[in-house]
Amino acid sequence: MPRTLVIMVKEPHPGRVKTRLGRDIGMVSAAWWFRHQTRSLIRRLRDPRWQIVLAVSPDAEGLNSRVWPADLPRAAQGRGDLGDRMGRMLRGMPKGPVCLIGADIPGISRAHIASAFGALGRSQMVFGPAPDGGYWLVGAQRYAALPAGLFRNVRWSTEHALADTLATVPGARVSLMDHLRDVDTVADLKA
Repeated sequence: MPRTLVIMVKEPHPGRVKTRLGRDIGMVSAAWWFRHQTRSLIRRLRDPRWQIVLAVSPDAEGLNSRVWPADLPRAAQGRGDLGDRMGRMLRGMPKGPVCLIGADIPGISRAHIASAFGALGRSQMVFGPAPDGGYWLVGAQRYAALPAGLFRNVRWSTEHALADTLATVPGARVSLMDHLRDVDTVADLKA
Protein backbone atom coordinates (compact mmCIF):
# COMPACT_ATOMS: atom_id res chain seq x y z
CA MET A 1 0.00 0.00 0.00
CA PRO A 2 1.21 3.53 -0.72
CA ARG A 3 2.78 5.59 2.03
CA THR A 4 1.56 9.16 2.48
CA LEU A 5 3.39 11.98 4.26
CA VAL A 6 1.11 14.91 5.07
CA ILE A 7 2.82 18.24 5.79
CA MET A 8 0.61 20.85 7.44
CA VAL A 9 1.35 24.34 6.09
CA LYS A 10 -0.15 27.79 6.42
CA GLU A 11 0.18 30.65 4.01
CA PRO A 12 3.20 32.59 5.35
CA HIS A 13 1.54 35.92 6.05
CA PRO A 14 2.88 38.10 8.90
CA GLY A 15 0.63 37.81 11.93
CA ARG A 16 -0.99 34.58 10.69
CA VAL A 17 1.90 32.12 11.13
CA LYS A 18 4.29 31.52 14.02
CA THR A 19 2.73 34.27 16.12
CA ARG A 20 4.48 33.22 19.35
CA LEU A 21 7.80 33.42 17.52
CA GLY A 22 6.62 36.69 15.98
CA ARG A 23 6.17 38.23 19.42
CA ASP A 24 9.89 37.62 19.97
CA ILE A 25 11.39 38.49 16.58
CA GLY A 26 8.63 40.40 14.80
CA MET A 27 5.77 39.08 12.68
CA VAL A 28 7.47 39.76 9.32
CA SER A 29 10.63 37.94 10.41
CA ALA A 30 8.60 35.01 11.76
CA ALA A 31 6.67 34.70 8.48
CA TRP A 32 9.93 34.91 6.50
CA TRP A 33 11.47 32.18 8.69
CA PHE A 34 8.41 29.93 8.26
CA ARG A 35 8.32 30.35 4.49
CA HIS A 36 11.99 29.45 4.08
CA GLN A 37 11.89 26.68 6.69
CA THR A 38 8.91 25.09 4.93
CA ARG A 39 10.49 25.24 1.49
CA SER A 40 13.66 23.64 2.84
CA LEU A 41 11.72 20.95 4.69
CA ILE A 42 9.68 20.01 1.60
CA ARG A 43 12.83 19.78 -0.54
CA ARG A 44 14.59 17.68 2.10
CA LEU A 45 11.70 15.25 2.56
CA ARG A 46 10.94 14.46 -1.09
CA ASP A 47 11.51 10.74 -1.55
CA PRO A 48 10.16 8.07 -3.92
CA ARG A 49 9.21 5.87 -0.93
CA TRP A 50 6.24 8.10 -0.07
CA GLN A 51 3.84 10.64 -1.56
CA ILE A 52 3.86 14.12 -0.01
CA VAL A 53 0.50 15.85 0.38
CA LEU A 54 0.32 19.45 1.60
CA ALA A 55 -2.48 20.14 4.09
CA VAL A 56 -3.06 23.83 3.45
CA SER A 57 -4.60 26.68 5.41
CA PRO A 58 -6.48 28.90 4.82
CA ASP A 59 -8.32 26.51 2.57
CA ALA A 60 -9.14 28.47 -0.60
CA GLU A 61 -5.96 30.54 -0.55
CA GLY A 62 -3.77 27.53 0.18
CA LEU A 63 -5.30 25.39 -2.56
CA ASN A 64 -4.44 28.09 -5.12
CA SER A 65 -1.19 29.36 -3.59
CA ARG A 66 1.95 29.89 -5.63
CA VAL A 67 4.09 29.67 -2.49
CA TRP A 68 4.07 25.85 -2.40
CA PRO A 69 5.41 23.52 -5.10
CA ALA A 70 2.79 23.12 -7.83
CA ASP A 71 3.53 19.42 -8.38
CA LEU A 72 2.46 18.36 -4.88
CA PRO A 73 -1.17 17.48 -4.17
CA ARG A 74 -2.98 19.69 -1.68
CA ALA A 75 -5.83 19.12 0.73
CA ALA A 76 -7.69 21.82 2.64
CA GLN A 77 -7.28 21.53 6.43
CA GLY A 78 -10.80 22.80 7.04
CA ARG A 79 -12.24 24.19 10.26
CA GLY A 80 -11.74 23.28 13.90
CA ASP A 81 -8.91 23.00 16.37
CA LEU A 82 -5.62 21.27 15.61
CA GLY A 83 -7.05 17.86 16.53
CA ASP A 84 -10.05 18.30 14.23
CA ARG A 85 -7.79 19.25 11.35
CA MET A 86 -5.23 16.50 11.96
CA GLY A 87 -7.96 13.88 12.31
CA ARG A 88 -9.54 15.03 9.06
CA MET A 89 -6.20 14.79 7.26
CA LEU A 90 -5.38 11.32 8.61
CA ARG A 91 -8.87 9.98 7.82
CA GLY A 92 -8.92 11.56 4.37
CA MET A 93 -5.74 9.99 3.04
CA PRO A 94 -5.66 6.77 1.01
CA LYS A 95 -5.53 3.42 2.80
CA GLY A 96 -2.02 2.52 3.93
CA PRO A 97 0.42 4.07 6.36
CA VAL A 98 0.06 7.84 6.83
CA CYS A 99 2.39 10.17 8.74
CA LEU A 100 1.54 13.79 9.47
CA ILE A 101 4.01 16.51 10.48
CA GLY A 102 4.12 20.25 10.93
CA ALA A 103 6.42 22.37 8.81
CA ASP A 104 8.30 23.94 11.74
CA ILE A 105 10.75 21.11 12.60
CA PRO A 106 14.23 22.07 11.35
CA GLY A 107 15.88 18.82 12.49
CA ILE A 108 13.67 16.41 10.58
CA SER A 109 15.20 14.21 7.90
CA ARG A 110 14.17 11.52 5.44
CA ALA A 111 15.62 8.97 7.88
CA HIS A 112 13.14 10.13 10.57
CA ILE A 113 10.22 9.72 8.17
CA ALA A 114 11.42 6.31 6.95
CA SER A 115 11.79 5.18 10.56
CA ALA A 116 8.24 6.30 11.36
CA PHE A 117 6.83 4.39 8.39
CA GLY A 118 8.88 1.38 9.47
CA ALA A 119 7.37 1.59 12.96
CA LEU A 120 3.90 1.49 11.41
CA GLY A 121 4.73 -2.00 10.17
CA ARG A 122 4.56 -3.23 13.77
CA SER A 123 2.43 -0.56 15.50
CA GLN A 124 -0.99 0.94 14.88
CA MET A 125 0.21 4.46 15.64
CA VAL A 126 3.51 6.28 15.91
CA PHE A 127 4.38 9.59 17.60
CA GLY A 128 7.47 11.77 17.46
CA PRO A 129 7.75 13.42 20.89
CA ALA A 130 8.92 17.01 21.29
CA PRO A 131 10.83 18.26 24.36
CA ASP A 132 7.94 20.60 25.27
CA GLY A 133 5.48 17.71 25.83
CA GLY A 134 3.92 17.89 22.39
CA TYR A 135 4.84 15.96 19.29
CA TRP A 136 6.25 16.66 15.85
CA LEU A 137 4.83 13.58 14.09
CA VAL A 138 1.75 11.41 14.32
CA GLY A 139 1.34 8.39 12.11
CA ALA A 140 -1.31 5.72 11.71
CA GLN A 141 -1.94 2.53 9.82
CA ARG A 142 -4.90 3.26 7.58
CA TYR A 143 -6.02 -0.33 7.09
CA ALA A 144 -8.88 0.09 9.56
CA ALA A 145 -10.75 3.06 11.02
CA LEU A 146 -8.90 5.36 13.37
CA PRO A 147 -10.11 5.50 17.00
CA ALA A 148 -13.30 7.57 17.22
CA GLY A 149 -11.99 9.66 20.12
CA LEU A 150 -8.58 10.37 18.57
CA PHE A 151 -7.44 13.92 19.52
CA ARG A 152 -10.48 14.55 21.75
CA ASN A 153 -9.86 16.65 24.90
CA VAL A 154 -6.20 17.30 24.07
CA ARG A 155 -4.69 20.39 25.67
CA TRP A 156 -2.89 21.72 22.59
CA SER A 157 0.23 23.89 22.92
CA THR A 158 0.88 22.59 26.46
CA GLU A 159 3.22 20.08 28.05
CA HIS A 160 0.23 17.68 28.16
CA ALA A 161 -0.44 17.37 24.41
CA LEU A 162 1.31 14.02 23.86
CA ALA A 163 0.04 12.44 27.08
CA ASP A 164 -3.50 13.64 26.35
CA THR A 165 -3.33 12.26 22.81
CA LEU A 166 -1.99 8.89 23.97
CA ALA A 167 -4.96 8.72 26.34
CA THR A 168 -7.27 8.89 23.28
CA VAL A 169 -5.86 5.63 21.86
CA PRO A 170 -6.13 3.16 24.76
CA GLY A 171 -5.02 -0.35 23.89
CA ALA A 172 -3.42 0.66 20.59
CA ARG A 173 0.09 -0.55 19.77
CA VAL A 174 2.07 2.70 19.79
CA SER A 175 5.71 3.39 18.88
CA LEU A 176 7.59 6.52 19.93
CA MET A 177 10.28 8.05 17.70
CA ASP A 178 13.25 10.31 18.41
CA HIS A 179 12.65 13.60 20.21
CA LEU A 180 12.79 16.57 17.84
CA ARG A 181 12.13 20.22 18.54
CA ASP A 182 9.56 22.31 16.75
CA VAL A 183 9.98 26.06 16.66
CA ASP A 184 7.38 28.07 18.56
CA THR A 185 9.53 30.69 20.32
CA VAL A 186 12.89 32.40 19.96
CA ALA A 187 14.31 29.98 22.56
CA ASP A 188 13.32 27.07 20.27
CA LEU A 189 14.91 28.86 17.33
CA LYS A 190 18.19 29.27 19.19
CA ALA A 191 18.19 25.63 20.34
